[in-house]
Amino acid sequence: MATLRGERDLAVGNVIGSNIFNILVVLGLTSAVSDTGIYISNSAQRFDIPVMLAVAIMCLPIFFTDNQVSRREGILLLCYYVLYVGYLVANAADPDSIWTGSINLIVVPLTLLMLCLLSWRTWLTFRRKRSAKE
Repeated sequence: MATLRGERDLAVGNVIGSNIFNILVVLGLTSAVSDTGIYISNSAQRFDIPVMLAVAIMCLPIFFTDNQVSRREGILLLCYYVLYVGYLVANAADPDSIWTGSINLIVVPLTLLMLCLLSWRTWLTFRRKRSAKE
């Protein structure tokens, strides 16, 4: 509803706040109550958690540029999502397929390249703003 009303800041804050709450409170509470803790599968440790961290790190320069996600950045994040879901589907169908083995060869360099480009753009934006103030 916030997005339809034009309050995108509220919508993004709601999504981020909900994710933080789910991860920290729900997961923390259930692991504190459980006698044995919470089991994390090897596939989550090897792929899912590193992907989450990479996307979170990649979002930092995006969020520091004029507090908005551009169309290009949105398309990039959507492509990452499609690759991630494609990997999950391919891995569930055949864990030994060429798709599951080559995903790291595609995503890791793409992520590093985009992180460098976005960081460079963020640095240039801050530099322009600083020189405009002087």
